[in-house]
Amino acid sequence: MDAVLRPVTQTDPTATEDNKLPNRPSRAEAEAAARVLLQWIGDDPEREGLLDTPKRVIKAYEDLFSGYKEDPREHLERTFEEVGGYNDIVLLKDISFTSFCEHHVLPFTGKAHIAYYPDHAVVGLSKIARVVEIYARRLQTQEHLTVQIATALENYLAPRGVAVMIEAEHQCMSMRGIQKQGVSTLTNRFSGVFEDNVSEQVRFMTMVRS
Repeated sequence: MDAVLRPVTQTDPTATEDNKLPNRPSRAEAEAAARVLLQWIGDDPEREGLLDTPKRVIKAYEDLFSGYKEDPREHLERTFEEVGGYNDIVLLKDISFTSFCEHHVLPFTGKAHIAYYPDHAVVGLSKIARVVEIYARRLQTQEHLTVQIATALENYLAPRGVAVMIEAEHQCMSMRGIQKQGVSTLTNRFSGVFEDNVSEQVRFMTMVRS
């Protein structure tokens, strides 16, 4: 089955052009900032166990927030039209992810459930999971993450409808503040046939929960 590359004019409004932000600090400056934080919490960055911690922190941040350097369009613009006339729902369940709350830079973890109705073509299943990963590896709110994933599928696949459900537990709620464990937050986004037809929303929810 040959892949079809469709011309795409939309751009990702959240992309940062390979992270080329104006006045972006250097690695040395970032490591110095991490060192200051170690001092601020009351520890000694000169002690043996912390000597290389600033370097490790910045290296970890490069991985944890690598989504700023990726464009979801690159993963969604290649579609496949040889699907034997298939035009029903395509659903991916239980896509695990870890992201970081933009308010406290603490992790929230959960699962994304994503469905779409293809219009003549489908995209590789791993590409949808990749889109979740790209947006999750940025500072986020769960609500914004839900919208970003749905909007990317809408813009780059032009399907007949998209449904996204995310359920996650936030450590900014379980580790600090009210410190309530096991609280799950649920967010949804529907477009196209899912937004217009409540029965399609019910079908999506039923398939996710089955």
